[in-house]
Amino acid sequence: MQDQFLFVKAVLGEEKGVFDEHCSADGFNQAGVARKKLMRKKDQRLHRNSVGYGTPSCNWYSDSMRSNLFNAFVGATAMTLLLSAAMSVSRASAETSGDESTRIANWRAERLASLTSATGWLTPVALYWLKEGRNSFGRAPDRAFSVDDAALAADTGEFVLTRGHVRYVAHTSRSMTYLGKAVTSLDLVPDVSAMPTELVAGSLHFMLIERAGHLGIRVRDSVSPNRLQFKGLQYFPIQDDWHIEARFEPYVPERRITIVNILGMTVEMTSPGAIVFERNGKPWRLDAILETPGDRELFVMFSDATSGRQTYGAGRFLYVGLPQDDRIEIDFNEAFNPPCAFTDFATCPLPPQQNRLALAVEAGELKYERAH
Repeated sequence: MQDQFLFVKAVLGEEKGVFDEHCSADGFNQAGVARKKLMRKKDQRLHRNSVGYGTPSCNWYSDSMRSNLFNAFVGATAMTLLLSAAMSVSRASAETSGDESTRIANWRAERLASLTSATGWLTPVALYWLKEGRNSFGRAPDRAFSVDDAALAADTGEFVLTRGHVRYVAHTSRSMTYLGKAVTSLDLVPDVSAMPTELVAGSLHFMLIERAGHLGIRVRDSVSPNRLQFKGLQYFPIQDDWHIEARFEPYVPERRITIVNILGMTVEMTSPGAIVFERNGKPWRLDAILETPGDRELFVMFSDATSGRQTYGAGRFLYVGLPQDDRIEIDFNEAFNPPCAFTDFATCPLPPQQNRLALAVEAGELKYERAH
């Protein structure tokens, strides 16, 4: 239950406005055993690697929304999440073996803690794709990039894009900060790098993201309405028979797979092989992705016959351990929604055609119904 309290702590102010880790990257470069690094590591990759573009314009985001939502949120949400977590453990114990139940219950708790953290996918409030040259920025609606927040001046500054490089230039002493110091001018490092630049103004955090040759500024807010109105995660019942020992078919040489994003942009990714398993008397296969050389696990994007019905329409994600010889374990109880299920300001990949299964995978995370 301790992990559930992290969310309550954050919205009550103990973690308010504090991003306790930099998001280094959103689907490959935006969780199977329960482990501390599980969803944090995966979510950081989802920040980096997803090749979609969310909403290609600035977000209207009103500072007045925050205070109106905060008081109503605290009492109801805290109790709801805690009761939900307890009930899910109880249900899981009745439906599957003890070891699997405990492991998945722990995995779900870590998934919840990561998603609802100050750096989680409930916090993005704006995404603006930069144009070559000067991009004005501030609270005023006539700025090229406008975010309505009291921490910002009407004309806060500008993001200057010059041949693939971005520099932030402040226009006011009420400027943003970097590493706790006021910024007058600063070259920005994108999230595909190990140490991306993060600018801060109040509870807002700004990061340069790079996707398929495009550069944009994503804004997160630890007290965003989406986070304050979070309704919890729902799952299919845990089932042992969706934890499968599959066969791994290596590709020699490794294949380059074209991945299409939510706006039709493409990127080439490396697949070292396919995961082959049997269900309902038929063989099924999923191409796996090795995100970066040296990774100790593989990334899988898939959709199935539940997509758009019980589960998120664009598909779900999975991480699996590396194969041992020609065997590999895949646990669909750990299938989870991509960031785009929770926010319009993520950049998510779509499963390749060969990973779109005509099979109902009734395991893992269910569709999240967002408040609009």
